[in-house]
Amino acid sequence: MLENFLNRISKRYASKWLVLLFDTIVVATTFFLAYLIRYNFILDFDFSTLLKQIPYVMLVAAVSLIAVGTYKGVVRFTGFKDIINVVIGANILATILICCTFLSRKFLNDDSVFNISGSIIYIHLLLNILFLIGAKLFIKSLYNQITQDVHKTTNVLIFGAGNSGMLTYDAIQNDTKNGFEVVGFIDDDERKIGKKINLITVYGLSDIDEGFIKKNKVEDVIISIQNIDPTRLLQITGSLFNLGLKVKIVPPVQSWIDGDLSVGQIKEVKIEDLLGRDPINIKNPDLEEQYDNKVILITGAAGSIGSEICRKVSLYNYKKLVLVDNAESALYDIQQEFIQQGLENIDAVIADVRNKTRIDQIFNHYKPKVVFHAAAYKHVPLMENNPYEAVSVNIGGTKNVVDVAVKHSIDKFVLISTDKAVNPTNVMGATKRIAELYVSCLKGKGHTKFITTRFGNVLGSNGSVIPLFKRQIEKGGPLTVTHKEITRYFMTIPEACQLVLEAAAMGHGGEIFVFDMGEPVKIFNLAKNMIILSGLRYPEDIDIKITGLRPGEKIYEELLADGENTKKTYHEKIMIAKSRYVDIEDVEKQIIKLASLNSLIQPLEIVSYIKALIPEYISNNSTYEVLDSKKQ
Repeated sequence: MLENFLNRISKRYASKWLVLLFDTIVVATTFFLAYLIRYNFILDFDFSTLLKQIPYVMLVAAVSLIAVGTYKGVVRFTGFKDIINVVIGANILATILICCTFLSRKFLNDDSVFNISGSIIYIHLLLNILFLIGAKLFIKSLYNQITQDVHKTTNVLIFGAGNSGMLTYDAIQNDTKNGFEVVGFIDDDERKIGKKINLITVYGLSDIDEGFIKKNKVEDVIISIQNIDPTRLLQITGSLFNLGLKVKIVPPVQSWIDGDLSVGQIKEVKIEDLLGRDPINIKNPDLEEQYDNKVILITGAAGSIGSEICRKVSLYNYKKLVLVDNAESALYDIQQEFIQQGLENIDAVIADVRNKTRIDQIFNHYKPKVVFHAAAYKHVPLMENNPYEAVSVNIGGTKNVVDVAVKHSIDKFVLISTDKAVNPTNVMGATKRIAELYVSCLKGKGHTKFITTRFGNVLGSNGSVIPLFKRQIEKGGPLTVTHKEITRYFMTIPEACQLVLEAAAMGHGGEIFVFDMGEPVKIFNLAKNMIILSGLRYPEDIDIKITGLRPGEKIYEELLADGENTKKTYHEKIMIAKSRYVDIEDVEKQIIKLASLNSLIQPLEIVSYIKALIPEYISNNSTYEVLDSKKQ
């Protein structure tokens, strides 16, 4: 019952006129106290004169406070600016009283109600500042105390005792419904450690141990450092996770609403924050010109990468956006997403890249100028067991789209490749490498400029490790990791697609663009972090099971093949791979032969054709290793 009453009270705000009346009563009270102080608390003054002056002082106080608008503020949210207004209002009041006293003494008699002792006015000024500010802060504190007693509070530490930390502290203090109680700051600066800010102690990270957490009942830590180095963030979160604490993070200041931080913007640390590398932000004004009034076609448009490319391109002034995929339900979903956004001139087309006649029909109808080819089979274990399908889609499908693009003289063709194409150890990576080779064979042939983008794993893509771990956590574990030392490069889907758009803008034809993806991440550590981010403990709640390398799987991925080196572009994170020499005519003939294979051919024979074309393709943990022993 008490909680319901307090909830109703907390949703109501006092009338501004009631606030003004309260403030003027405070001013009247302080005026009486000023008289007492002036006469040393001895009632040796004309009490009747005081009673006559109080209404006059209250009237002047009302005018002064209305002038600065102090009565409009919500008392429970009193802040620094409100305090400044109170000081200004009190000074205006004192100034008016002084002016009226001067005029009264000059033109009226000494018994005038306007004639107030100067010492009383100055004492009154100081008392007004003290009592008006004190009253507001007392009410604010009382309100916060009452509401926090009703709702469960969570003791938190703020990591960062700088400007961002102070803004986070203010946001928490001003939002009484958040349920946070700041019990301390953490900072790396030794000069701050041991000192107090707003009566709250600053600690070093080494001071935060199990005893401290138990004593202060700490549950969460809010990291409030702008532009924190990802490697340092990984170290901090690792230490805090080991203590069983939840970690939240304050977003970049650019994303604050109207420049102000709200508690609602403080989010749980995401796995993207813990990759140990800086996110890649690419700004290129040429992108608008590249896609302005162009028909743009995207194959594999319903997939993780393809759909995000569609979203990125939809932000530009395109003429028509053509989404091509053979996955009916997924293509319908992305089409509905665009319809709900009110986007126009977007057509979803069901088609299989293996059907060259159908692809030619689509190109003939829409006449695209830019093509992003994202359609591919990418699951390593599945392609290892089904090499014909990998060849038919990754090689044959790519060849079909490329040939049709050349026929219709499109401006640019961008191939989405993978780091698994570098020194491949599996069928999927090898077929993608052959797709790269076919594209490079057509450099300078015809009008079309061919560009290849090669990057590592993307977070959240279909079949990637992150969704798999999430599903395993939901089922109670264990999380499965193929090898304790296995490492991968990671980027987010939006970052990967931004690279693709940038490559299309900067490419002149024939380049393979590779991405500086920072330091590789251990999948085992990623699994541990995901368990802890889910509010669970490793290994008490959920364990990690080592299952052994899958067929064709590498422990370490690469971005550059043997015999390749790179040259820089105008962006420090993007490089161009300088590939080894290949006999274009011979390679092109072999690819055409490989793409024409039928499904009756045995997998071992298909893989032997692939290995003949890609000498660096050495199978790993696969039945096809027998072919490598024959080569030796």
